[in-house]
Amino acid sequence: MTPAETMDGTGTARYPLLLDLIDRPALVVGGGPVAARRAAGLLRAGALVHVIAPALCEDLAELVDDSAVTWTPRDATASDVNRDPGRWWLVHTATGDSEVDAAIAQRADELGIWCVRADSAAHSTAHAPAVAQGPDGIQVAVSGGGDPGRARAIRDSLADLLATGTLPLRRSRRRRSSASSGRVVLVGGGPGDPGLLTVSGRQWLMQADVVVADRLAPTSILGELGSDVQIIDVGKTAGYHPIPQEAINELLVEHARAGSTVVRLKGGDPFVLGRGGEEALHCRAHGIPVVVVPGVTSAISVPAAAGIPVTHRGITTSLVVASAHAGAGQVVEAARTAPHDATLVLLMGLSGLAGTADELIASGRDPRVPVAVISAGWTSRQRTVTGVLATIAADVTAAKLPGPVVIVVGEVVGLRARLGDLTGAARIHNAFVGQP
Repeated sequence: MTPAETMDGTGTARYPLLLDLIDRPALVVGGGPVAARRAAGLLRAGALVHVIAPALCEDLAELVDDSAVTWTPRDATASDVNRDPGRWWLVHTATGDSEVDAAIAQRADELGIWCVRADSAAHSTAHAPAVAQGPDGIQVAVSGGGDPGRARAIRDSLADLLATGTLPLRRSRRRRSSASSGRVVLVGGGPGDPGLLTVSGRQWLMQADVVVADRLAPTSILGELGSDVQIIDVGKTAGYHPIPQEAINELLVEHARAGSTVVRLKGGDPFVLGRGGEEALHCRAHGIPVVVVPGVTSAISVPAAAGIPVTHRGITTSLVVASAHAGAGQVVEAARTAPHDATLVLLMGLSGLAGTADELIASGRDPRVPVAVISAGWTSRQRTVTGVLATIAADVTAAKLPGPVVIVVGEVVGLRARLGDLTGAARIHNAFVGQP
């Protein structure tokens, strides 16, 4: 490779390098906004920052007031590069006076100290690139070939790709101490459409070594992971739990102890009837670090997909979410303690719907209260059956509505007649990613 092949657009060949500045002294000459940005960047890198300037802009003054930066309030001269004892590890000049910046840069060069000149990239011995920050310590530094605007534009595009988890974020090397570096991340995947997975959830998936996935999670996204990422399916269906919860808990601990980043991918939100609390407690009890990434809960999002807001001004301001899996008695108890006009949202209640409806009526609920049962919300298979509490079980049976379903009991169901399905965004997304 010839020097010309590494030139940055100024006619000078450059060698990209990352510096360890933790507890190293660095000098910033100048008190304006550019100097403030340089000082803030050095602080993030752990440097001991000193500023020489007759006055400070507001941002830089705040850093000095916080005692993060020390300050000498006067004009700088070339002799300030002569630090005694010791030496500066890096110098930034941003005085706005090219003669002063040139004199300081020249003295730094004579002493063998890297100097970044804000006023002249061509005369700098070092450059501060545009930097995109990603998760887990990722940094991407961009040189624009002598064009700072181009560097920023490229940086911003890369930052977007890092933020959305589009770029491969997974480590190819384990951390040095694998026995203590494993972790478990409980990710709420939303109601099933991959477009409703949060940005943070996607980022963690792209970093995962092991993914422990539920049946109702947005599993189509797993095809985007590397072929060496271990996928463990622990999905349950009604009456069929091939891997009990206790075994799932142990799986999380086992893989995290081996040094893996383990993502527990769930449908909805991990802390809304998703046993995420149990898994977090089990990991903590075994000394495993746990991160929780909330998800879009199906208790609210699936009714929304069917055009049913769970609260609505003039109808109700209260919401009760209950699991119908444990039986009608638990549902009735939850409804009994709620305001009389509260919307009741039931999860995992298809098989016991008839009994639940009968018990609610027996406990005082109006048999004529509107009910909606939504199947496969936020997918192209979404179907909704509406009726009243007294007959909804028979209506659902006649429609042969499959699970999983979300059941909504309350006057808000009446709004569906005016709103209809509201899943257009999900359908568009699915068309792009090739989902059914």
